[in-house]
Amino acid sequence: MSLIELHDHTHGVRELRMARAPVNALDAALCQALVDALAQAATDGARGVVLSGAPGIFSGGMDVPWLLSLGRDQAAVLDAWEAFFRLVRALADAPMPVVAALTGHAPAGGCVLALCCDYRVMAASPEASKPFTIGLNETQVGLVAPEGIQRLLRRAVGEHRAAWLLMRGELVSAEHAHRIGLVDALVELVEVVPQSVEWLQALLARPAAAMLRTRQIARATLIQAVQPELIELERFVQAWTAEETQQALQAMVARVRKR
Repeated sequence: MSLIELHDHTHGVRELRMARAPVNALDAALCQALVDALAQAATDGARGVVLSGAPGIFSGGMDVPWLLSLGRDQAAVLDAWEAFFRLVRALADAPMPVVAALTGHAPAGGCVLALCCDYRVMAASPEASKPFTIGLNETQVGLVAPEGIQRLLRRAVGEHRAAWLLMRGELVSAEHAHRIGLVDALVELVEVVPQSVEWLQALLARPAAAMLRTRQIARATLIQAVQPELIELERFVQAWTAEETQQALQAMVARVRKR
């Protein structure tokens, strides 16, 4: 079964719909499939891309149980995270505009993917007591988000707000995310993909050369943020394999499985 479903919309818009049940957790295979799909979209002449998920979930972030199964083998863990950051850089470097169609929850790695897109459309929470959430929750498990990833969040919400979101490791509701600029549009779930396609099609109606050059200039800080020197992946992996972090991750997985 394919990890990605392709849907071609009018005016050169291609949708890449993640299809790794149950939560589109990002393992090496899904990350590579998305890298390949982005490259193929460019080869096929797609003028814009929509990255979407399943109803209720965009992506649950990195596949933590899979990562934990690698134990403290730092080389294997490094390879796993390298796959994720190849995807991050592929999104940042995409030659065409990309919209994140946030069809539900987008914690951690899911939030990072969204931050690398040009525009973010998120589904409104089905009920206030069970909101869809998005954010970077690294400090909850004893990790420090790399400087480059912190820059992505600052770019979206400003330095002060990013600082306290990062320090608290806070996941915020879709509604709050919209208020602070973490997402650009908030719509009903069934409208997330159509609104994403519509936004892209309106953008693509602009004179192409001017729009794409302006986009290139505007995204320069984003592209710089995800370069290896600002990610310091080896340092991050050392923290990931530390005893305190491993225990926190194991506890988090246990809590999720009880739900």
